[in-house]
Amino acid sequence: MKISFLGSGAWATALANVVADNGHESVLYGIMSDEIDDINNNHRNSKYFEGIDINPNVRATLSLTEACDSCDVLVVAVPSSQIRVVLGQVEEVLNSKPIIVNVAKGFDSQTYRGISETIKESIDKNKIQGVVSLMGPTFAIEVAKRYYTAICAVSKEIELAEKVQQIFSNDYFRVYTNTDEVGAEVGAGLKNVIAIASGILEGLGYQDNSRAALITRGLAEITRYGLAKGAELKTFLGLTGIGDLFLTCSSYNSRNYSCGYQIGKANSSKEFWDNNKKTVEGVFACKIIYEEAEKFNLDMPITKAVYEILYNDRKPSEILVELMNRALKGE
Repeated sequence: MKISFLGSGAWATALANVVADNGHESVLYGIMSDEIDDINNNHRNSKYFEGIDINPNVRATLSLTEACDSCDVLVVAVPSSQIRVVLGQVEEVLNSKPIIVNVAKGFDSQTYRGISETIKESIDKNKIQGVVSLMGPTFAIEVAKRYYTAICAVSKEIELAEKVQQIFSNDYFRVYTNTDEVGAEVGAGLKNVIAIASGILEGLGYQDNSRAALITRGLAEITRYGLAKGAELKTFLGLTGIGDLFLTCSSYNSRNYSCGYQIGKANSSKEFWDNNKKTVEGVFACKIIYEEAEKFNLDMPITKAVYEILYNDRKPSEILVELMNRALKGE
């Protein structure tokens, strides 16, 4: 099968390596010629994975037409803000009817819905088989190193999820299926907000007790929000729930955790806003979720605290005192 990837970044490269290891034709489409040349000539993507070799059968191209030509699966691995534009271009050159696989996490800033819904709205449904999302506790560099990893293929259409499961699964990359699109995308998006809070705690000097409490109460908050959006409870006890939350809240490999750490260390978000040049999904997800929670009168104290720090320039140390001194209640 031909598996093509829109994007030549870390996650696209790691997943292209997985399917090449599985014997499929693996093609990365990118717009940075140095990355394309590095992949084709050196079998590396040194910008993201210094010193790590990738399967020599992974091929890269600057041509969108070449990447999309006769592909069986098309993996969308571009920033969420670019998905509508890129899929508009894809629609013009598609000559097969692929499965679309989404690997972006977060929420659409225009619709407040998950990215899989954005994809469905951005391309003619008659030109694709359907949409599946790959989500779960994963860092791209560990997948590139072929460390044991488990993830979910999520789609309301279980047959498509099972096809993606078969294509990507191997002895180091295990794929489960899940049909709860709403729950998986809520977990994948909201855990980034909790990860920012976890980094803030670390930056302020707090350690294991504090992180354990935050992750536990963060999961309660994710579940509360997800159920209000129509998700299934069991989803939040799985890979796209507690699994993804634990990973993102516990490692400097997470941009969201690192963002929070910087904010906590400075006891202010000002330095982050002045200097950050990376996409930190939790920063944008926080605003969306806060506004939704306010609209539906949901109790989201951690999300509200992160919102106040990011958007109202409140000091993290002061916000933390307020969180701990809220009215007492049952768990």
